[in-house]
Amino acid sequence: MKLLQELFAQGFLSEQALDNLKEQVVKTGKKEEEVILSQNIVSESFLFNLKSKILVIPLRKVDVDQVPPEVLELIPEEASVNYKMASIAKESGFVQIGMVYPEDIEAQNALRFLANQESFSYKTCLITPGDLANLLKQRKNILAETEKALEELGGGKVTDVLEKKSLIQTLTEEAPIIKMVLVVLRHALEAHASDIHIEPTRDKLNIRFRMNGLLYPSLSLPLRVHLAIIARIKILSGLKIDENRVPQDGRFSQKIDGKDIDFRVSTFPTLYGEKIELRVLDPSTGLRSFEELGMKGRSLDVVKAAIKKPFGMILFTGPTGSGKTTTQYAILRILNQDSVNIVTVEDPIEYSIAGVNQSQVKPEIGYTFARGLRQILRQDPNVIMVGEIRDEETASLAVNAALTGHIVLSTLHTNSSVGVVPRLMDMGVRPFLIPSTLKVVISQRLVRVLCSKCKVKIKPSEKIHSYISERIKSLPSFAKEEIEGGVNSFSIYAAKGCEACGFLGYSGRVGLFEVLSMSSELAELIQKNPLESLIFKAAQKQGMLTMEQEGILKVLNGQTTIEEVIRATEEK
Repeated sequence: MKLLQELFAQGFLSEQALDNLKEQVVKTGKKEEEVILSQNIVSESFLFNLKSKILVIPLRKVDVDQVPPEVLELIPEEASVNYKMASIAKESGFVQIGMVYPEDIEAQNALRFLANQESFSYKTCLITPGDLANLLKQRKNILAETEKALEELGGGKVTDVLEKKSLIQTLTEEAPIIKMVLVVLRHALEAHASDIHIEPTRDKLNIRFRMNGLLYPSLSLPLRVHLAIIARIKILSGLKIDENRVPQDGRFSQKIDGKDIDFRVSTFPTLYGEKIELRVLDPSTGLRSFEELGMKGRSLDVVKAAIKKPFGMILFTGPTGSGKTTTQYAILRILNQDSVNIVTVEDPIEYSIAGVNQSQVKPEIGYTFARGLRQILRQDPNVIMVGEIRDEETASLAVNAALTGHIVLSTLHTNSSVGVVPRLMDMGVRPFLIPSTLKVVISQRLVRVLCSKCKVKIKPSEKIHSYISERIKSLPSFAKEEIEGGVNSFSIYAAKGCEACGFLGYSGRVGLFEVLSMSSELAELIQKNPLESLIFKAAQKQGMLTMEQEGILKVLNGQTTIEEVIRATEEK
């Protein structure tokens, strides 16, 4: 609530009034601007000049008589009312869009969608609620004049004509639906979304995007287009159009802005119709190097050393969506040479990698990880990647493959890297086999990266300073040397939000890695007393950074925030 805080700082509000207004905003769900203006604390002009300075967006005074009707109609009236925005000018090939709430993510997403659909470029500025109201009034006057002209020609109401035309096009013409689906896909790609959720409700069709790991509302479409959009996506994915009682899975490729993008599709029957989830598989963001993933220093050295060995297991742990597959692909890209035969069995295949033999499991016909792994061993492989070790049979086959001269990559569900050893033993792997086969365990989580254009350096509060200081004490000496400003006088950064990052304050994600490397000390411990707590102490003694410690270093280096690190590491 930056405006309320600023008014308090400038002496317009007492501390009691500030608390009361904050409580009113929370209870009513209104915007803080609406609450401030309803109390007549400052004028609308003063308030929005203040907001312009806080957001670093120009405030534009609008003369409604100077806005041409064809410009005003670029943004549909429904969107103008819902998202508090209007097209106010056309200058140098750009449409000037006035927004009352440019910081509203849903409004920004809707604007991007409309611009894609109508093929225009735009720039945004800030306008006051009063100017928006005048623009909407002017628009109603234009609509009334158009209706009058139609009636003189013997036509009906313009709203009726538009409604009928829209309905007929949606139901009988394929081209508008093709365009609509393509615009949604392009919109998701431009927003760097990892997932698209198309969800029918009682009265509308909601489209939400997952960006930087969090789900945001993007668009609301009329419910009448739901069946047509679902059918179009099913056609692209090769799914049964007439089957809506059971879930279906598929995938398709689409060329968007000159790039070939893959989409993995999953349908799911719900109360109001089929929901569709699309995973956006963009090779330019999904296939990344270790450095781009955020792995560096000792952790990177340990992983690179393990890759150079002729055999052994490299296991990955972490919850769904923590980037395990992306890290595995980073290793495969290094190992992918003409002299190396790489074979994978995955569920599902995320990205196609040239030179790698990738296979998709099909449990419904009995093609499981265990069966696929048995077949892989007959394919003369050098490197094997198994999507997941889920049972004793797969664990036994993976260990035997590592023993017989293969590099084996796979995932295992544990909360931390040190939990892998007891988990393997629970799955029937004998303790004496683990040290000779297991080379490295990589446990990871993802945190959002601060936007480089708007992040601000701040002094940590006493509570945060104490939290970080306590954890710095346990860092290995080599890690303490990486801290900018030293262990006693460090600073942190905060998310501010700007147009470049969609006012989120974050842009992209980076990994927190906990890399456990097998050593003679650990090998002895595993065979004598393989308790997780003892393995953890031994690993720390040899220099392993925990995910929390890695997170602290990334906070102090300005990559992320302490809130992100706590959120990610508390999942353990």
